[in-house]
Amino acid sequence: MMFDMNWQTALAASLLGYALGSIPFGLLFSWAAGAGDVRKVGSGNIGATNVLRTGKRWAAAATLLCDAGKGFVSVLIAKHYLGSGAAIIAAAGSFAGHLFPVWIGFKGGKGVATFLGIMFALSPIAGAGTALSWVAAASIWRISSLSALISAALAPLYLLMLYQPAFAILAAVLAIAIFIMHRANIARLLAGTEPRIGALSVHS
Repeated sequence: MMFDMNWQTALAASLLGYALGSIPFGLLFSWAAGAGDVRKVGSGNIGATNVLRTGKRWAAAATLLCDAGKGFVSVLIAKHYLGSGAAIIAAAGSFAGHLFPVWIGFKGGKGVATFLGIMFALSPIAGAGTALSWVAAASIWRISSLSALISAALAPLYLLMLYQPAFAILAAVLAIAIFIMHRANIARLLAGTEPRIGALSVHS
């Protein structure tokens, strides 16, 4: 799939993905809710977890949905108009845009919601498996970051089980990026100091 594209198609897919992925919904919704700059709250992250610390639940929910939605939409548009190979590039672009949005100094979120949206666009079955993995892990350990890491690690396996190796490679690369972005959380998990859901610290 990757080698059937010309450079113009690849560039269009990457720009599409990055443009959508870089929209800082957490920042926009926190401002709209009257909570100010979410980067000055808690961990300074623009993801839904940190938006929730502002006390604006609707803003956190909207951030979660829209962060997932931008990954989902970028893949679907690229896949429909440019092909499956372009969908892979658009997915990577949207994920990179979320992590490193040019509009706010390349300091974005950790990519979990956008990753989930990408998974649903690549394969609804694999996306559902990834989401259910998060729910299952959260119900057992009650730790958001651990649930995210487990679900991200399992996502490529779901795609392999569905005989979609190219998508599985993409998911594996994005999962590695998620682990890197969660390196501080991993250190706290190993130390036994990572907060549980309902008692999130400012570092999550």
